[in-house]
Amino acid sequence: MAHRVNRVGEQMKKELGDIISRKIKDPRIGFVTVTDVQVTGDLQQAKVYISVLGDEEQKENTLKGLAKAKGFIRTEIGQRIRLRKTPELIFEFDETMAYGNRINTLIHELQKNENPDGDED
Repeated sequence: MAHRVNRVGEQMKKELGDIISRKIKDPRIGFVTVTDVQVTGDLQQAKVYISVLGDEEQKENTLKGLAKAKGFIRTEIGQRIRLRKTPELIFEFDETMAYGNRINTLIHELQKNENPDGDED
């Protein structure tokens, strides 16, 4: 059963990326990457983790746009993936990418501070 859940999640991740980038015309939705999809064991719910390029306002607008398009997205998923019942979609930000980017920025700042003139020695 766990294997099937993972397979459905992977397939949904691929299809959602395509649907969001190609089918939705909402101007609020920015550049979205679907980073992961966690489907519950009973296939009733799917948590869709996304990362959005832009500031906080753009991220919030994207989330609002996706919430508004949820019915359409679910219908599209239902047509592309053969399941008895299409899972309920829950969109959430993937904080791991932001966290990783923050760490990268800090590392670069530290390196710059250690070597302010850009000379090696």
